Amino acid sequence: MNFGIVIFPPKDVQDAANSYRKRFDPHYSLIQPHLTIRESESWDPPTLANAVERLSDVAAKLPPVEVKLNRFSTFYPVSNVVYMALENPKPLERLHEAVCDGPLAVRERKYSFTPHLTVAQGVGGDEMHDIYSSLRPIPLAFSFVVDRLHLLYQTDNGAWTAHQTFLLQG
Repeated sequence: MNFGIVIFPPKDVQDAANSYRKRFDPHYSLIQPHLTIRESESWDPPTLANAVERLSDVAAKLPPVEVKLNRFSTFYPVSNVVYMALENPKPLERLHEAVCDGPLAVRERKYSFTPHLTVAQGVGGDEMHDIYSSLRPIPLAFSFVVDRLHLLYQTDNGAWTAHQTFLLQG
């Protein structure tokens, strides 16, 4: 079964992201807006148990962190993705490093970790440029405190749902 680790932003951020995602993201109906902390991977029951233990340990030691989404950006030319970018990605980079250690170490990374909230993906190059050109001048000013991590699993129909939530208590 596939599992992944994410942060869900508050409703106002999700509503703003969904106003774009419903048009530009083929995964719109499968998962709510989120910031990925660890990419999805297929885990067997022992790996899942180790992951839950690791996430419990990390969450007990790390304090909540503030996130500010302040602009739209893109991963072009690496991939045709448009996203809401963080003013300061360092706190979520540290969270990612803490989570992705020990039993959750990532063996092969496709990309360097860049915390973000995707609003468009799975589009062609010209469409991606059009989307980014229209979103880039729109000001973003979302701030929220991340106080929990969510371990998700993928259902048979491809949708993602919460398996367990971990409160940051450090």
